[in-house]
Amino acid sequence: MTIRVVVADDQELVRSGFSMILDAQEDIEVVAEVGDGAAAIAAVDRLAPDVALLDIRMPVLDGIEACRAISAGSACRTVMLTTFDSDEYVYEALHAGASGFLLKDVRRDDLVHAVRVVAAGESLLAPSVARRLIEEYTAVTGGSARSELPADRLEVLTARERETLLHLGRGLSNAEIAAALVVSEHTVKSHVGNVLAKLGLRDRIQAVICAYETGLIAAGAPSGE
Repeated sequence: MTIRVVVADDQELVRSGFSMILDAQEDIEVVAEVGDGAAAIAAVDRLAPDVALLDIRMPVLDGIEACRAISAGSACRTVMLTTFDSDEYVYEALHAGASGFLLKDVRRDDLVHAVRVVAAGESLLAPSVARRLIEEYTAVTGGSARSELPADRLEVLTARERETLLHLGRGLSNAEIAAALVVSEHTVKSHVGNVLAKLGLRDRIQAVICAYETGLIAAGAPSGE
């Protein structure tokens, strides 16, 4: 099956470069290149792509609002693009429904991998990107952008599921969580599935948000804490 992609960035060279990389893959087709968030929404409505790559900062309508509209009105998955590894808008973007985050200097192979992962229904939560962005953002804001979910929301989790959520919040992969808990990756997948189901979360990105909002992980806490 071909993965259909919309690329939205106000810098022509950036969106053209990403499009060339993605179009070179046999299983990926870029169906539209646009320069602002409003055009991205229109392209998604018209073309029904599988994935939209959205720059956070665009004219007319920024990537966050475009992400929110796309996530609410279609099955298209969104990946946010940013030049900065501590963008102050990242937390809002994750709340808006983003399934992943990439820096614009992403390597060719990582860009292709991200599109495939997100198209498959997974979220892209690289520890070197998403976790650090969330920690830095919440540290700067002092948690003011958070909805402060009650900690007792986590009472539905078993002790092991709570540990799993803690590791998800730190951006660990299934393999890393398996090593930390000394269990198999299959067992971790089961724990992750239980956490998402019990807490009514869409994916690992929302699990990270939940870990911060319930206070399981303190804003700005070191990832290894």
